[in-house]
Amino acid sequence: MTGQAPVASRTYGPDVGEEVLVADARTGQAAAYEELVRRHQGVAYRTAAMIVGATDAEDVAQEAFVKAYRALPRFRAEAPFRPWLLAIVGNEARNRQRSARRLGSAIDRLAALGPADLASDPADQVVSSDRRAALVAAIRTLPESDQLVICSRYLMELSEAETASALRCPVGTVKSRLSRALVRLRDAMEATTEEVSHDDAGK
Repeated sequence: MTGQAPVASRTYGPDVGEEVLVADARTGQAAAYEELVRRHQGVAYRTAAMIVGATDAEDVAQEAFVKAYRALPRFRAEAPFRPWLLAIVGNEARNRQRSARRLGSAIDRLAALGPADLASDPADQVVSSDRRAALVAAIRTLPESDQLVICSRYLMELSEAETASALRCPVGTVKSRLSRALVRLRDAMEATTEEVSHDDAGK
C-alpha cells in the first residue's frame, strides 16, 4: 500500500491503542487493519443501514473499509479514526442511494415506453406492451443488486466492462451476479404469469 516491503505479522489485542493500529496498518500490517475493522464494523454497518437500509448496509460497509484501507496514506495520524471512517461510509452509502435512484428512473422510463416504441406491427405492439409491463413488474420484485446488474446490462445496454465500472466490481462478479439475477427474474416472470392466468381463470 505504501510501497514498503511486507513486514512480519504480529497479533493485536483489545489493549492495543488505535493510533498503533493505524500506524502499523499503514506499513502493511494486515492484522492491524483487521483489528480496526473488528472494532468499527458494528458502527459502520449501523451508519450505512440508516442511509441505505439493512439490505445493502453490509455491502456498503465492506466497500467503505476497502476504500478506507486504500486511503490510509492520506489519513492524518493525529486525527481520530472513527469519524474519518464514518465519513467514508456515509459517502459510499449516498453514492449507493444515487445509483438506486438512477435505477428507479431507468425502470420508470422502461415502463413508460408506449407500444409504438416496442414493435412496428400493431398486433405485436399489444403483446410487446403486455410483456414489457410484466417484465417491469418482475424486475421490481428483485433485490436492488439484481435490478442494478440487469438494468445496466439490458436496459442501459452497458457492456460487461462498463457494468463492472459502474457497479465498482470485477467483471467476473458482474457475470456471476447477472447469472443469478436472470434466474431469479425468470422465476419472478413465471410467478407473474401464473398469477395472471389464475386471475383470468377466475373471471
